[in-house]
Amino acid sequence: MKEHIPEALAGERVDRVVAMLTGLPRSAAAELIAAGAVRLGGRAVIVRSRRVEAGSTVEVEVPEVVDEVVTAPEVPVHTVYVDEHVVVVDKQAGVVVHPGAGNRRGTLVQALLHRYPDLAGVGEVDRPGVVHRLDKGTSGLLVVARTDLAYRALVAQMASRHVERRYLALVWGCPEPARGVVDAPVGRSQRAPTRMAVSSRGRPARTGYEVLRRFADPVGAALVACSLETGRTHQIRVHLAAIGHPVVGDTRYGNRSRSLGAARPFLHAERLGFDHPATGERLRFESPLPADLEQVLIGLE
Repeated sequence: MKEHIPEALAGERVDRVVAMLTGLPRSAAAELIAAGAVRLGGRAVIVRSRRVEAGSTVEVEVPEVVDEVVTAPEVPVHTVYVDEHVVVVDKQAGVVVHPGAGNRRGTLVQALLHRYPDLAGVGEVDRPGVVHRLDKGTSGLLVVARTDLAYRALVAQMASRHVERRYLALVWGCPEPARGVVDAPVGRSQRAPTRMAVSSRGRPARTGYEVLRRFADPVGAALVACSLETGRTHQIRVHLAAIGHPVVGDTRYGNRSRSLGAARPFLHAERLGFDHPATGERLRFESPLPADLEQVLIGLE
């Protein structure tokens, strides 16, 4: 595979970049570097901690894995829009978007490959057509590209912040002011590498929020609409926790002892908008709050 380094990845370690691009664990990325299978600007990389520059080219010789494009017909897929260029999916909570460490099978893209075999070869090998992701526990809308043209166009729209992504979150307490922007870099936690955190060493991240409803009984909480200006891993969850209002049901970044009956983080991608990659028409989709999250709100009435 061969990719140009976007501005968003400038300054990152090459082993992390390779891991992100291939979906491989960092240790596997380091092994590829040690084996001479990674090149920057046409030259083999020998130091895994080397930092990459925006606009440079990274080439990775990824070993062929026979089950990378295994289909998964048993995985539920709710499509809300399909044409020859894109598929818009309303993802159920509990479904992993694409294969990765610990989740090699039973993913959303493998289910989509069963329905749309033309996805194979679009974008990355183990995440065909994927231009953005939702966490396993997050439900809601995402778009998948079916052609190289659509993939490039959607990636460009993501980079230019032209894709509208709005989420609903129930948080502990009520943010003040009721409308604002959390502008804080997000990166790997130094204490727990599997977690993300607000960090001066992280990448720029901006989350707009607006309080929609306030609740006082049985506890103080608020329903908040969040808009992503960037798309860092766990960005909304990390930002809301950082301002003192973690997502209800989020045991990783919030309170482990309280959940209001939420079996997962109360986070739902309710709105998605983008320009159609072939026609240029602005498309916008909305997804109603799932029944499990509606039930949590009913308990706050």
